[in-house]
Amino acid sequence: MTRIEPKKRHRPCSDTGRRRMVIMRRSVTRSVFGLVALVILTGCAGKVRPANYYTLNPPAPPDPPAAENAHATVAIRQFRAPTYLRQGAIVYRTSPEQIDFYAYHRWAMDPRDFVTHSIIERLRASGAFARVQSYDGSRDVDYVLSGGLEKLEELDYQGGVKVQVALSAEMTSITTGATVWSYAVSEIGDVNQHDVPAVVSEMNRTMQRAIEKLVTPLSAGWAAGSLGGQSPK
Repeated sequence: MTRIEPKKRHRPCSDTGRRRMVIMRRSVTRSVFGLVALVILTGCAGKVRPANYYTLNPPAPPDPPAAENAHATVAIRQFRAPTYLRQGAIVYRTSPEQIDFYAYHRWAMDPRDFVTHSIIERLRASGAFARVQSYDGSRDVDYVLSGGLEKLEELDYQGGVKVQVALSAEMTSITTGATVWSYAVSEIGDVNQHDVPAVVSEMNRTMQRAIEKLVTPLSAGWAAGSLGGQSPK
């Protein structure tokens, strides 16, 4: 007599098994979405706009005359500047109270270094001083010139587009500590075309005028002996 084996009955999945399957599906789904997001972000990162860098470019000063009657020596400290001018971005204002920055337009060098170097070059070219150098903390000079770059910015609230450059400086005696000269200038220039290269070009021209107006009274007055305190021979 043939024995008939009973058919095996398949047990339905337990609740625990179903939960495991659901968790696995969710994990796979999250992984897929995470991978897609990573690909999208990577693609976006590759399209980040590069920054544009600018510098001011004044004409070279003339060769200094023979300093036959110049005996005073002066050292120039690095010009100071407000924090917002030292952050690298080109500054613009939409009102006297609001300061904004161009996100992709920056200075290639610290504007303070540019101003300091330009002042040194122009004082050397004036021939009013026997020696003009950067200040290094030593006391082997007669005078120290300190100054500030107060403004270097685009103005968008005065009708049209303008730029403003403001400088100040003072010179003190190493021996007495007394201030023998001080001066401040502010120059505004008009921008004919509203784009950043045009703004920088006008800043360059306006900066040249401001530096000349700052340096000329010092060098001319010192050469003429009208400022008082000329260093003895």
